[in-house]
Amino acid sequence: YPKDNTRVCTEQACSFRDQYEEFKELGAEVIGISSDSTQSHKKFAARYRLPFILLSDSDKKLRRVFGVPNDLLGLIPGRVTYIADSEGIVQFVFNSMSGKIHIEKALYFLKNAQKKI
Repeated sequence: YPKDNTRVCTEQACSFRDQYEEFKELGAEVIGISSDSTQSHKKFAARYRLPFILLSDSDKKLRRVFGVPNDLLGLIPGRVTYIADSEGIVQFVFNSMSGKIHIEKALYFLKNAQKKI
């Protein structure tokens, strides 16, 4: 996600928080990654009672490895959701600057993946 404490990122984080138990029931773990510092993440997580892990990608290395694009003429870091299986292989990628739709897409994918097993 692009940045702690911004409107859309906060809405997205709180939506994942509110549906966190559903992700856990589907066998998934939620991890948020942005270039903010670990200190910023600690404050953000505490302020909004986020039960999942927030990682700092301050050097933007993960962003480059995963090919996360910038949006809005390259000024804003992109927002991408990845779902990896238990082997660490990415099975689903969703790229949208809309924060709320990521939760819907991720849950839909996870629920349908469960049906195939």
